[in-house]
Amino acid sequence: MEKGPVGTTPVNPGKAVFLAFIAALLMKFLLFDFMITDGYSMMPAIKSGTVLVVIRTAYGFRLPGSGSYLFRWAKPKEGDVVVFLTPRGDTAVKRCGFLIGEDAFFALGDNDLKSYDSRSYGPVSMDRIIGKVMGVK
Repeated sequence: MEKGPVGTTPVNPGKAVFLAFIAALLMKFLLFDFMITDGYSMMPAIKSGTVLVVIRTAYGFRLPGSGSYLFRWAKPKEGDVVVFLTPRGDTAVKRCGFLIGEDAFFALGDNDLKSYDSRSYGPVSMDRIIGKVMGVK
């Protein structure tokens, strides 16, 4: 390995790649994520196969795999498109219809005829929210 200019330390490429990989994983699991939709419950606004940018910290901070938020600084507003876990444990993308008390919301798909949403399984706990959809590609 060649020495750099005086006062610099050569960068080990393997270490740089490893650190970049760790940083990317931390961002994916703690800050934001990219998801691809599968289904027709949000048509026509979101079609099957659409790539979504999901901000995991829009409503609070939670550790990956935890069942609740460590800190919550916001709640979804009526009309927000959120990603959450259904009572069956599936990942779903729905619109926040309205809040129910302090700890739950009513999830509604845009396609009333093909949407498995709160009309079928009832209110969803705020702690089941993964994040807010901030971009559609």
